[in-house]
Amino acid sequence: MREVGTAVETAILAHGGRIVKRLGDGVMATFLTPQAAVDAAFDAQDALQHVEVDGYRPRMRAGIHWGRPRKLGGDYLGVDVNIAARVGDAAKADELVVSDVALARIDVEGLSVGRYRRLRAKGAPRGMHVVRVSRG
Repeated sequence: MREVGTAVETAILAHGGRIVKRLGDGVMATFLTPQAAVDAAFDAQDALQHVEVDGYRPRMRAGIHWGRPRKLGGDYLGVDVNIAARVGDAAKADELVVSDVALARIDVEGLSVGRYRRLRAKGAPRGMHVVRVSRG
């Protein structure tokens, strides 16, 4: 867990992200732009390729959403936080899934963008879509 945490948290901090909280084997972070979040996620995935414990290589899934959460102390609350969690839940191992709102603010040149699919999750807006993004 420590090696995974170091790999992921280093990538987050390198792209100007702020770690809000650790959630078991996961992390919630905020970024000033969705592009920085995407770059951090790719760098974290790359860093995890070098982590192996007793023959096991950890696999990361990540979700990115753009919104206006409400800051309360050192935490963030609100609909956009819940949506971000649902976007993350939509990702499978080794996947990066991005909401359509966030994708509109990302430079997709050099990226492979999958098919849009409706985000069907409790608390997600009815018309929201997500898409899988990978390096092209």
